[in-house]
Amino acid sequence: MEDDKKLIARILCGEKEAFTCFVKKYQKLVSHVVFRLVRNETDREDICQDIFIKIYRNLGTFRYDSKLSTWIASIAHNTCLHYLEKKRVPLYEDLTDTETTLSIEQVAETGRTIIDAVISRDIGRCVRKEIDNLPHLLGLLVALYHLEEMSYEEIAGITRLPMGTVKSYLYRARKQLKTQLMNTYLLEDIWQ
Repeated sequence: MEDDKKLIARILCGEKEAFTCFVKKYQKLVSHVVFRLVRNETDREDICQDIFIKIYRNLGTFRYDSKLSTWIASIAHNTCLHYLEKKRVPLYEDLTDTETTLSIEQVAETGRTIIDAVISRDIGRCVRKEIDNLPHLLGLLVALYHLEEMSYEEIAGITRLPMGTVKSYLYRARKQLKTQLMNTYLLEDIWQ
């Protein structure tokens, strides 16, 4: 992937293709935040678009004081909170599984067998389902830390929680997730 500074420079010069690359690079991060907080599917799509519009409009103000991904996740988080306050809707707790198909090419690229890939996908689906059953904040923290591989400092910056609270909540989320998985699934259930 292209270096973020170069990509931003191209976007600021008006290259539409550069912004398309930017969206592709960061759409998963934005989706993780939005899908954890917003229940309505139609609103999710609108909010994701709104977030990228805000990013585009403010990209010239980004000063590299933090990682770009932290800045983007912060905009996504704040936009979702604003939406929830404005709409006064319940927080999202039910993310659907969009990664259910495996192509032979994808499996071949990883060097795994088809059986290993299917088992991995099914376990991942069960874990994602249980992450979705966590309270919204805990689910968001798990997604940012484990799926987006953000640091405690970055997550604290995004959520405006003290770093100790982020660590504590992540510990609580992992413990609750483990309990949910053990109570809900037998090993054989995960593979079916």
